[in-house]
Amino acid sequence: MPTTEVPGTRAAPAPSAGESRAKAWGFTGLLMLLYIVNWADKAVFGLVAQPLAEELHLNSSQIGLIGSSFFLTFTVGNLIAGLLNRWTALKWSLALLAVGWSFAMLPLVVSATFTVLLLSRMLLGFLEGPSGPIIHTALYSWHPREKRGLPSACITACASIAKIAVAPALAVVVAAYGWRTAFVVLAAAGLVWLVIWLPTWTPGPYGEDKAAGTNGAADEPAVPWSKVLLSPTFLGAALAVMSMYALVTVVLTWLPSYFEMGLGYSRVQAGTMFGFPSIASIVVMFGLSWTGDRLIGRGATSRVLRGVVPSVALLVCGATMALLPSIGTPAAAVAVVSIGYAFGASIFPLFNAGLAEIVPPRQLASTLGIFMALMSLGGVYGPYLTGWIVDQAANPAVGYGRAFQIFGAMVLVGGFAALLGVNPERDAARLRGTARTPDPKGLR
Repeated sequence: MPTTEVPGTRAAPAPSAGESRAKAWGFTGLLMLLYIVNWADKAVFGLVAQPLAEELHLNSSQIGLIGSSFFLTFTVGNLIAGLLNRWTALKWSLALLAVGWSFAMLPLVVSATFTVLLLSRMLLGFLEGPSGPIIHTALYSWHPREKRGLPSACITACASIAKIAVAPALAVVVAAYGWRTAFVVLAAAGLVWLVIWLPTWTPGPYGEDKAAGTNGAADEPAVPWSKVLLSPTFLGAALAVMSMYALVTVVLTWLPSYFEMGLGYSRVQAGTMFGFPSIASIVVMFGLSWTGDRLIGRGATSRVLRGVVPSVALLVCGATMALLPSIGTPAAAVAVVSIGYAFGASIFPLFNAGLAEIVPPRQLASTLGIFMALMSLGGVYGPYLTGWIVDQAANPAVGYGRAFQIFGAMVLVGGFAALLGVNPERDAARLRGTARTPDPKGLR
């Protein structure tokens, strides 16, 4: 079927059937490795929250404040993704970020105080903020628009892979050698990735990279930012991902503590079970994304597959989380959290791929940067609000159950907003008439 394009976007060169597709998936795997390190850096705080609380004498509100502060600077970092993409080639942007993450992990190893913990997590958040938009821009340069659902799911799945494969290993490291060792291991992982990345990366045929010498898009028509940001697809998707990301950050910061303090599991068991919701989410996410790409290739609409489907998944997630306080059995509570999270976490690659349909490639990094900044606002209030709720509750089990119920209600609201607003094909057609030739010196 014909693809929906914004006028002025030149057709990308057709890749060869063998080598280019192998390269595309090879680079997808390399970007996945970086994102796994990225998410492991986030997840480690949830794993060490209780050891840190014991060593530094922190209450739940203080732990939540640190988690929320990370996502505050993470939001600011997202907003500079477009500028970083404008000034520096993707290759060097991601290299600089990876070095920054590694060194941001180390101050707490040297001096473990509340102030150092807070500032180091805020620095890490700022440096990790631009990574999502830039990684997706790099990814999309190797995959055509109609086939981006599955590669997007691969990148989004890195959050789950980090919790399934890396978090249990880190939990064992923490139990055996202390939490400081986990931070050192993650710092080293970022530097090892860099050694592979620098000699191998090249941009793909479906994007543009100014510093890499493929900035032929300077004369592309650009869509006015007011039209992009006020489009129903952008607004509906932004409300949806903000509500779901709040729940994601609550799970990331508090799930091991919930399993340990709320449900009575041991610390190692809690760290191991941290990956249960992520296992379920990988199954649902890859199933939806793979099926969606195939159906779009056969003529199905983006409205259904990148609008209605993720919206319904959010409604399932919100309704499931709302039931959590009524679950009295620990194993059943783990299952309910896992199932609800699985459906909700499946939305991110679908909405990202939908947004990529309504803007030209030259505006994609900035669009995703703004989108992910709005998304990460959910992380600003999620962890702290949960800590406050737990501190005010009669016991941790009641507090965590109530917090998950509240965030489930927010997800329901986001799901309805996306159901009403997200329609990439409609909005691409509307934006088509507003495209204009940009100033070559203007922002992407």
